[in-house]
Amino acid sequence: MKRAVIQTTAAVAAILLAGVLVFGQQAAPAEMNTSGAKTSAQPAYLTQIHGLQGVLAETLDGSTVAAQAVDEKFNPASSIKLATALAALKTFGPEHRFLTSVWTSGKIDQATGMLNGDLIVAGRDPSFHYEHAVMLARELNDLGIRAISGKLIVSPGFTMNFDWSTTRSGEQLRDTLDTTRRSTAAMQAWTNERKLVGDVGGLRTVPSVVVLGTVAVGAAPPEASPLFTHKSSKLVDILKVLLCYSNNFMAERIGDTIGGPQTVRAMMLEKLKINADEFFISSTSGLGANRVTPQAMMKILRGLSEELKHDKLSLSDILPVAGIDPGTLEDRFTTDIARGSVVAKTGTLVRTDGGASSLVGQMQTKSGRVVLFVIFNEHGNVLRFRRNQDEIVAAIQNSFGGPAPFPYRPITPALRLADSDYAAAKGRGEYEPRNQH
Repeated sequence: MKRAVIQTTAAVAAILLAGVLVFGQQAAPAEMNTSGAKTSAQPAYLTQIHGLQGVLAETLDGSTVAAQAVDEKFNPASSIKLATALAALKTFGPEHRFLTSVWTSGKIDQATGMLNGDLIVAGRDPSFHYEHAVMLARELNDLGIRAISGKLIVSPGFTMNFDWSTTRSGEQLRDTLDTTRRSTAAMQAWTNERKLVGDVGGLRTVPSVVVLGTVAVGAAPPEASPLFTHKSSKLVDILKVLLCYSNNFMAERIGDTIGGPQTVRAMMLEKLKINADEFFISSTSGLGANRVTPQAMMKILRGLSEELKHDKLSLSDILPVAGIDPGTLEDRFTTDIARGSVVAKTGTLVRTDGGASSLVGQMQTKSGRVVLFVIFNEHGNVLRFRRNQDEIVAAIQNSFGGPAPFPYRPITPALRLADSDYAAAKGRGEYEPRNQH
Protein backbone atom coordinates (compact mmCIF):
# COMPACT_ATOMS: atom_id res chain seq x y z
CA MET A 1 0.00 0.00 0.00
CA LYS A 2 1.29 3.43 -0.89
CA ARG A 3 -1.01 5.07 1.62
CA ALA A 4 1.18 6.02 4.57
CA VAL A 5 0.36 5.80 8.25
CA ILE A 6 2.16 8.79 9.71
CA GLN A 7 2.64 9.37 13.44
CA THR A 8 2.32 12.86 14.93
CA THR A 9 5.61 14.19 16.27
CA ALA A 10 6.84 17.28 18.05
CA ALA A 11 8.68 18.31 14.91
CA VAL A 12 5.60 19.23 12.84
CA ALA A 13 6.41 22.94 12.85
CA ALA A 14 9.96 22.30 11.70
CA ILE A 15 8.74 20.00 8.94
CA LEU A 16 6.31 22.65 7.75
CA LEU A 17 9.05 25.26 7.62
CA ALA A 18 11.32 22.89 5.73
CA GLY A 19 8.45 22.14 3.36
CA VAL A 20 7.99 25.82 2.58
CA LEU A 21 11.67 26.11 1.72
CA VAL A 22 11.53 23.03 -0.49
CA PHE A 23 8.48 24.41 -2.30
CA GLY A 24 10.26 27.67 -2.96
CA GLN A 25 13.12 25.78 -4.60
CA GLN A 26 11.17 23.12 -6.51
CA ALA A 27 7.66 24.35 -7.37
CA ALA A 28 8.54 26.52 -10.33
CA PRO A 29 10.65 24.29 -12.63
CA ALA A 30 8.67 21.90 -14.81
CA GLU A 31 9.74 18.69 -16.49
CA MET A 32 8.09 16.32 -18.95
CA ASN A 33 7.18 12.84 -17.77
CA THR A 34 7.12 9.75 -19.96
CA SER A 35 3.56 10.41 -21.05
CA GLY A 36 4.40 13.93 -22.17
CA ALA A 37 2.44 15.57 -19.33
CA LYS A 38 3.97 18.52 -17.54
CA THR A 39 5.10 17.81 -13.98
CA SER A 40 7.28 19.49 -11.35
CA ALA A 41 9.85 18.06 -8.98
CA GLN A 42 8.21 16.51 -5.94
CA PRO A 43 8.65 18.41 -2.66
CA ALA A 44 8.92 16.23 0.44
CA TYR A 45 6.98 18.69 2.54
CA LEU A 46 3.89 16.78 3.68
CA THR A 47 2.99 17.29 7.32
CA GLN A 48 3.05 14.44 9.82
CA ILE A 49 -0.38 13.40 11.08
CA HIS A 50 -1.67 10.30 12.84
CA GLY A 51 -3.88 8.50 10.35
CA LEU A 52 -4.12 7.93 6.61
CA GLN A 53 -3.54 10.71 4.13
CA GLY A 54 -3.82 11.32 0.40
CA VAL A 55 -2.80 14.60 -1.25
CA LEU A 56 -2.71 15.92 -4.79
CA ALA A 57 -1.96 19.55 -5.63
CA GLU A 58 -1.59 20.85 -9.18
CA THR A 59 -1.26 24.18 -10.94
CA LEU A 60 -3.91 25.06 -13.50
CA ASP A 61 -1.67 23.88 -16.35
CA GLY A 62 -1.36 20.43 -14.78
CA SER A 63 2.05 20.70 -13.14
CA THR A 64 2.20 18.58 -10.00
CA VAL A 65 3.00 20.54 -6.85
CA ALA A 66 2.60 17.69 -4.37
CA ALA A 67 1.39 14.10 -4.44
CA GLN A 68 0.83 11.43 -1.82
CA ALA A 69 -1.13 8.19 -2.25
CA VAL A 70 -2.91 9.67 -5.27
CA ASP A 71 -4.20 6.31 -6.53
CA GLU A 72 -5.40 5.02 -3.15
CA LYS A 73 -9.12 5.16 -2.35
CA PHE A 74 -10.36 7.32 0.54
CA ASN A 75 -13.75 8.28 1.93
CA PRO A 76 -14.27 11.82 0.57
CA ALA A 77 -17.19 12.52 2.94
CA SER A 78 -19.10 15.65 1.87
CA SER A 79 -16.65 16.59 -0.85
CA ILE A 80 -18.58 14.01 -2.93
CA LYS A 81 -21.10 16.86 -3.25
CA LEU A 82 -18.77 18.29 -5.92
CA ALA A 83 -19.69 15.34 -8.15
CA THR A 84 -23.38 15.87 -7.35
CA ALA A 85 -23.11 19.56 -8.21
CA LEU A 86 -21.33 18.80 -11.48
CA ALA A 87 -23.96 16.24 -12.46
CA ALA A 88 -26.76 18.71 -11.63
CA LEU A 89 -25.17 21.48 -13.71
CA LYS A 90 -24.66 19.14 -16.66
CA THR A 91 -28.25 17.86 -16.38
CA PHE A 92 -30.14 21.10 -15.76
CA GLY A 93 -27.81 24.07 -16.33
CA PRO A 94 -27.14 26.88 -13.84
CA GLU A 95 -30.34 28.82 -14.68
CA HIS A 96 -32.67 25.91 -13.90
CA ARG A 97 -35.46 26.56 -11.39
CA PHE A 98 -37.46 23.90 -9.55
CA LEU A 99 -41.22 24.33 -9.93
CA THR A 100 -43.95 24.04 -7.31
CA SER A 101 -47.40 23.94 -8.91
CA VAL A 102 -50.57 25.02 -7.10
CA TRP A 103 -53.91 23.56 -8.24
CA THR A 104 -57.51 23.61 -7.04
CA SER A 105 -60.51 21.35 -7.38
CA GLY A 106 -62.93 24.14 -6.48
CA LYS A 107 -64.08 27.66 -7.29
CA ILE A 108 -63.14 30.99 -5.73
CA ASP A 109 -65.90 33.07 -4.12
CA GLN A 110 -64.47 36.54 -4.56
CA ALA A 111 -67.07 38.05 -2.23
CA THR A 112 -65.99 35.96 0.76
CA GLY A 113 -62.42 35.07 -0.24
CA MET A 114 -63.28 31.38 0.17
CA LEU A 115 -61.91 28.69 -2.12
CA ASN A 116 -64.72 26.14 -2.11
CA GLY A 117 -62.74 22.95 -2.67
CA ASP A 118 -59.29 21.51 -2.12
CA LEU A 119 -55.91 23.13 -2.64
CA ILE A 120 -53.25 20.89 -4.22
CA VAL A 121 -49.52 21.66 -4.01
CA ALA A 122 -47.11 19.58 -6.10
CA GLY A 123 -43.34 19.86 -6.51
CA ARG A 124 -39.92 18.50 -5.57
CA ASP A 125 -38.05 21.72 -4.86
CA PRO A 126 -35.11 20.76 -2.56
CA SER A 127 -34.92 24.33 -1.25
CA PHE A 128 -38.62 24.85 -0.37
CA HIS A 129 -38.61 26.59 3.00
CA TYR A 130 -40.71 28.80 5.28
CA GLU A 131 -40.31 31.91 3.15
CA HIS A 132 -41.56 30.09 0.06
CA ALA A 133 -44.68 28.91 1.88
CA VAL A 134 -45.44 32.49 2.93
CA MET A 135 -44.94 33.51 -0.69
CA LEU A 136 -47.58 30.94 -1.70
CA ALA A 137 -49.95 32.57 0.80
CA ARG A 138 -49.28 35.97 -0.75
CA GLU A 139 -49.88 34.66 -4.27
CA LEU A 140 -53.13 33.03 -3.12
CA ASN A 141 -54.18 36.32 -1.51
CA ASP A 142 -53.46 38.09 -4.80
CA LEU A 143 -56.02 35.73 -6.40
CA GLY A 144 -58.58 36.70 -3.78
CA ILE A 145 -58.20 33.52 -1.67
CA ARG A 146 -58.21 33.97 2.11
CA ALA A 147 -59.53 30.57 3.20
CA ILE A 148 -59.90 27.04 1.83
CA SER A 149 -62.99 25.04 2.71
CA GLY A 150 -61.51 21.68 1.70
CA LYS A 151 -58.25 19.83 2.24
CA LEU A 152 -54.67 20.82 1.62
CA ILE A 153 -53.31 18.02 -0.59
CA VAL A 154 -49.55 17.75 -1.13
CA SER A 155 -48.15 15.46 -3.80
CA PRO A 156 -45.94 12.47 -2.95
CA GLY A 157 -42.37 13.71 -2.83
CA PHE A 158 -43.23 17.22 -1.67
CA THR A 159 -40.88 18.33 1.11
CA MET A 160 -40.43 21.47 3.15
CA ASN A 161 -37.77 22.70 5.57
CA PHE A 162 -35.42 19.80 4.75
CA ASP A 163 -37.86 17.25 6.19
CA TRP A 164 -38.06 13.91 4.37
CA SER A 165 -41.63 13.28 5.57
CA THR A 166 -44.22 14.45 3.05
CA THR A 167 -46.93 14.36 5.72
CA ARG A 168 -44.98 16.54 8.13
CA SER A 169 -44.03 18.83 5.27
CA GLY A 170 -47.71 19.24 4.38
CA GLU A 171 -48.53 20.08 7.97
CA GLN A 172 -45.74 22.65 8.08
CA LEU A 173 -47.06 24.15 4.86
CA ARG A 174 -50.59 24.42 6.32
CA ASP A 175 -49.28 26.09 9.48
CA THR A 176 -47.08 28.52 7.58
CA LEU A 177 -49.84 29.57 5.19
CA ASP A 178 -51.99 30.62 8.16
CA THR A 179 -50.70 33.62 10.13
CA THR A 180 -52.48 32.38 13.27
CA ARG A 181 -50.44 29.17 13.13
CA ARG A 182 -47.24 30.63 11.64
CA SER A 183 -44.13 30.15 13.78
CA THR A 184 -41.71 32.87 14.80
CA ALA A 185 -39.03 31.13 12.74
CA ALA A 186 -41.28 31.28 9.67
CA MET A 187 -41.98 34.99 10.14
CA GLN A 188 -38.28 35.68 10.59
CA ALA A 189 -37.37 33.72 7.46
CA TRP A 190 -39.98 35.67 5.46
CA THR A 191 -38.76 39.01 6.85
CA ASN A 192 -35.11 38.20 6.13
CA GLU A 193 -35.87 37.06 2.61
CA ARG A 194 -37.95 40.14 1.76
CA LYS A 195 -35.19 42.43 3.02
CA LEU A 196 -32.59 40.46 1.10
CA VAL A 197 -34.41 40.92 -2.21
CA GLY A 198 -35.19 44.57 -1.46
CA ASP A 199 -38.95 44.10 -1.03
CA VAL A 200 -39.37 45.91 2.29
CA GLY A 201 -42.73 47.21 1.05
CA GLY A 202 -43.94 43.63 0.90
CA LEU A 203 -43.72 43.46 4.69
CA ARG A 204 -46.47 46.06 5.12
CA THR A 205 -49.07 43.32 4.73
CA VAL A 206 -49.14 39.86 6.31
CA PRO A 207 -50.10 37.10 3.84
CA SER A 208 -52.44 34.50 5.30
CA VAL A 209 -54.60 31.61 4.08
CA VAL A 210 -56.63 29.48 6.49
CA VAL A 211 -57.06 25.79 5.62
CA LEU A 212 -60.31 24.53 7.17
CA GLY A 213 -59.89 20.91 6.08
CA THR A 214 -57.26 18.31 6.83
CA VAL A 215 -53.83 17.73 5.30
CA ALA A 216 -53.53 14.79 2.91
CA VAL A 217 -50.92 13.28 0.62
CA GLY A 218 -52.05 12.46 -2.90
CA ALA A 219 -52.19 13.42 -6.56
CA ALA A 220 -54.29 16.18 -8.05
CA PRO A 221 -57.76 14.90 -9.05
CA PRO A 222 -58.60 14.88 -12.80
CA GLU A 223 -60.93 17.85 -12.44
CA ALA A 224 -58.28 20.05 -10.79
CA SER A 225 -57.29 23.25 -12.56
CA PRO A 226 -53.98 25.15 -12.19
CA LEU A 227 -53.80 28.36 -10.19
CA PHE A 228 -50.11 29.32 -10.54
CA THR A 229 -46.57 27.98 -10.47
CA HIS A 230 -43.95 29.03 -7.93
CA LYS A 231 -40.31 29.00 -9.06
CA SER A 232 -37.28 28.33 -6.87
CA SER A 233 -34.05 30.28 -6.96
CA LYS A 234 -31.68 29.44 -9.80
CA LEU A 235 -29.77 26.17 -9.47
CA VAL A 236 -26.44 28.00 -9.22
CA ASP A 237 -27.74 29.89 -6.16
CA ILE A 238 -29.16 26.74 -4.59
CA LEU A 239 -25.81 25.01 -5.07
CA LYS A 240 -24.02 27.93 -3.39
CA VAL A 241 -26.19 27.52 -0.31
CA LEU A 242 -26.00 23.73 -0.38
CA LEU A 243 -22.19 23.71 -0.58
CA CYS A 244 -21.62 26.56 1.88
CA TYR A 245 -23.60 24.73 4.57
CA SER A 246 -22.89 21.21 3.24
CA ASN A 247 -26.61 20.49 3.45
CA ASN A 248 -27.07 16.72 3.16
CA PHE A 249 -30.81 16.86 2.55
CA MET A 250 -30.53 19.20 -0.43
CA ALA A 251 -27.71 17.14 -1.93
CA GLU A 252 -29.73 13.92 -1.62
CA ARG A 253 -32.84 15.55 -3.11
CA ILE A 254 -30.94 16.94 -6.08
CA GLY A 255 -29.17 13.61 -6.49
CA ASP A 256 -32.52 11.80 -6.55
CA THR A 257 -33.79 14.22 -9.21
CA ILE A 258 -30.80 13.37 -11.39
CA GLY A 259 -31.25 9.63 -10.95
CA GLY A 260 -29.39 8.75 -7.77
CA PRO A 261 -25.78 7.83 -6.90
CA GLN A 262 -25.30 5.39 -9.76
CA THR A 263 -26.33 7.98 -12.34
CA VAL A 264 -23.89 10.48 -10.86
CA ARG A 265 -21.14 7.85 -10.95
CA ALA A 266 -21.91 6.93 -14.55
CA MET A 267 -21.75 10.59 -15.59
CA MET A 268 -18.39 11.09 -13.90
CA LEU A 269 -16.91 7.96 -15.47
CA GLU A 270 -18.15 8.84 -18.94
CA LYS A 271 -17.64 12.61 -19.02
CA LEU A 272 -14.35 12.80 -17.11
CA LYS A 273 -12.81 9.48 -18.18
CA ILE A 274 -12.33 8.36 -14.58
CA ASN A 275 -11.28 4.75 -14.12
CA ALA A 276 -14.15 2.67 -12.74
CA ASP A 277 -12.08 1.32 -9.83
CA GLU A 278 -11.22 4.85 -8.65
CA PHE A 279 -14.73 6.11 -7.90
CA PHE A 280 -17.51 4.42 -5.91
CA ILE A 281 -20.51 6.38 -4.67
CA SER A 282 -23.22 5.19 -2.29
CA SER A 283 -24.83 8.58 -1.59
CA THR A 284 -24.92 11.96 -3.31
CA SER A 285 -24.42 13.80 -0.02
CA GLY A 286 -21.27 12.04 1.20
CA LEU A 287 -22.94 10.10 3.99
CA GLY A 288 -21.79 6.51 4.31
CA ALA A 289 -18.92 4.71 2.62
CA ASN A 290 -18.07 6.43 -0.65
CA ARG A 291 -14.61 5.81 -2.14
CA VAL A 292 -12.57 8.13 -4.37
CA THR A 293 -8.88 8.45 -5.19
CA PRO A 294 -7.22 11.88 -5.00
CA GLN A 295 -6.52 11.80 -8.74
CA ALA A 296 -10.19 11.01 -9.52
CA MET A 297 -11.35 13.84 -7.26
CA MET A 298 -8.93 16.18 -9.04
CA LYS A 299 -10.64 15.30 -12.34
CA ILE A 300 -14.03 16.06 -10.76
CA LEU A 301 -12.76 19.41 -9.46
CA ARG A 302 -11.35 20.34 -12.86
CA GLY A 303 -14.52 19.15 -14.58
CA LEU A 304 -16.66 21.29 -12.29
CA SER A 305 -14.48 24.33 -12.94
CA GLU A 306 -14.70 23.83 -16.71
CA GLU A 307 -18.47 23.33 -16.58
CA LEU A 308 -18.86 26.62 -14.71
CA LYS A 309 -16.60 28.44 -17.16
CA HIS A 310 -18.95 27.49 -20.01
CA ASP A 311 -21.52 29.78 -18.37
CA LYS A 312 -18.98 32.47 -17.38
CA LEU A 313 -19.02 31.31 -13.76
CA SER A 314 -16.24 30.25 -11.40
CA LEU A 315 -15.85 27.90 -8.44
CA SER A 316 -16.55 30.77 -6.04
CA ASP A 317 -20.05 31.07 -7.54
CA ILE A 318 -21.04 27.77 -5.93
CA LEU A 319 -18.35 26.96 -3.34
CA PRO A 320 -17.71 28.73 -0.02
CA VAL A 321 -14.92 31.30 0.05
CA ALA A 322 -12.93 30.76 3.25
CA GLY A 323 -13.20 33.43 5.92
CA ILE A 324 -15.97 35.25 4.04
CA ASP A 325 -18.98 33.07 3.25
CA PRO A 326 -21.16 31.62 6.01
CA GLY A 327 -21.07 27.91 6.73
CA THR A 328 -18.31 25.34 6.86
CA LEU A 329 -15.39 27.62 5.90
CA GLU A 330 -16.35 30.83 7.64
CA ASP A 331 -13.87 30.28 10.49
CA ARG A 332 -10.98 28.80 8.49
CA PHE A 333 -8.23 30.84 6.80
CA THR A 334 -9.46 33.95 8.59
CA THR A 335 -6.22 35.92 9.01
CA ASP A 336 -5.97 39.20 7.13
CA ILE A 337 -3.60 37.72 4.55
CA ALA A 338 -5.38 34.37 4.12
CA ARG A 339 -9.02 35.49 4.08
CA GLY A 340 -10.56 34.95 0.65
CA SER A 341 -7.57 33.02 -0.71
CA VAL A 342 -9.15 29.55 -0.52
CA VAL A 343 -12.32 28.34 -2.27
CA ALA A 344 -13.10 24.79 -1.25
CA LYS A 345 -15.49 22.06 -0.14
CA THR A 346 -15.04 20.43 3.22
CA GLY A 347 -15.99 16.89 4.16
CA THR A 348 -16.43 15.38 7.62
CA LEU A 349 -17.60 12.01 8.95
CA VAL A 350 -16.92 11.81 12.65
CA ARG A 351 -17.38 8.04 13.02
CA THR A 352 -17.31 6.46 9.58
CA ASP A 353 -13.91 4.97 8.64
CA GLY A 354 -12.57 5.91 12.05
CA GLY A 355 -13.09 9.59 11.31
CA ALA A 356 -12.81 10.99 7.78
CA SER A 357 -12.06 14.53 6.68
CA SER A 358 -11.36 16.20 3.36
CA LEU A 359 -10.67 19.59 1.83
CA VAL A 360 -10.94 19.99 -1.95
CA GLY A 361 -10.70 23.22 -3.90
CA GLN A 362 -8.37 25.92 -5.13
CA MET A 363 -5.99 28.44 -3.56
CA GLN A 364 -4.64 31.75 -4.80
CA THR A 365 -1.03 32.82 -4.26
CA LYS A 366 0.87 36.11 -4.43
CA SER A 367 2.88 34.78 -7.37
CA GLY A 368 -0.35 34.73 -9.35
CA ARG A 369 -0.42 30.94 -9.47
CA VAL A 370 -3.70 29.21 -8.71
CA VAL A 371 -3.24 25.75 -7.22
CA LEU A 372 -5.96 23.09 -7.26
CA PHE A 373 -5.78 20.65 -4.37
CA VAL A 374 -7.29 17.50 -2.90
CA ILE A 375 -6.55 16.49 0.70
CA PHE A 376 -8.08 13.30 2.14
CA ASN A 377 -7.63 12.05 5.71
CA GLU A 378 -8.99 8.98 7.51
CA HIS A 379 -8.74 7.09 10.81
CA GLY A 380 -8.07 9.93 13.20
CA ASN A 381 -9.41 13.03 14.92
CA VAL A 382 -11.28 15.19 12.41
CA LEU A 383 -10.38 18.47 14.12
CA ARG A 384 -6.67 17.57 13.96
CA PHE A 385 -7.17 16.60 10.32
CA ARG A 386 -8.59 20.06 9.64
CA ARG A 387 -5.66 21.83 11.23
CA ASN A 388 -3.33 19.62 9.22
CA GLN A 389 -5.17 20.47 5.98
CA ASP A 390 -4.94 24.18 6.72
CA GLU A 391 -1.20 23.83 7.37
CA ILE A 392 -0.66 22.03 4.07
CA VAL A 393 -2.55 24.74 2.18
CA ALA A 394 -0.58 27.47 3.96
CA ALA A 395 2.72 25.74 3.17
CA ILE A 396 1.84 25.55 -0.53
CA GLN A 397 0.77 29.19 -0.62
CA ASN A 398 3.93 30.29 1.19
CA SER A 399 6.05 28.42 -1.33
CA PHE A 400 4.53 30.66 -4.02
CA GLY A 401 5.02 33.91 -2.10
CA GLY A 402 2.09 33.63 0.31
CA PRO A 403 -1.71 33.72 0.06
CA ALA A 404 -3.63 36.25 -2.02
CA PRO A 405 -7.42 36.72 -2.17
CA PHE A 406 -9.47 35.71 -5.16
CA PRO A 407 -11.54 38.51 -6.74
CA TYR A 408 -14.87 37.93 -5.04
CA ARG A 409 -17.90 39.99 -4.15
CA PRO A 410 -19.49 38.44 -1.06
CA ILE A 411 -23.12 37.41 -1.34
CA THR A 412 -25.65 36.65 1.35
CA PRO A 413 -27.38 33.33 0.69
CA ALA A 414 -31.15 33.62 1.04
CA LEU A 415 -31.42 30.20 2.65
CA ARG A 416 -29.52 31.02 5.81
CA LEU A 417 -31.29 28.17 7.60
CA ALA A 418 -29.90 25.59 5.20
CA ASP A 419 -27.78 24.16 8.00
CA SER A 420 -30.92 23.30 9.97
CA ASP A 421 -30.34 19.57 9.55
CA TYR A 422 -27.23 19.98 11.73
CA ALA A 423 -28.82 18.71 14.95
CA ALA A 424 -30.18 15.53 13.36
CA ALA A 425 -26.92 14.87 11.54
CA LYS A 426 -24.94 15.41 14.74
CA GLY A 427 -26.91 12.63 16.40
CA ARG A 428 -25.75 10.25 13.66
CA GLY A 429 -22.14 11.43 13.85
CA GLU A 430 -22.33 12.46 10.19
CA TYR A 431 -21.94 16.23 10.26
CA GLU A 432 -19.59 19.19 9.96
CA PRO A 433 -18.59 20.00 13.57
CA ARG A 434 -18.03 23.62 14.48
CA ASN A 435 -14.38 24.55 14.60
CA GLN A 436 -12.87 24.97 18.06
CA HIS A 437 -10.47 27.81 18.72
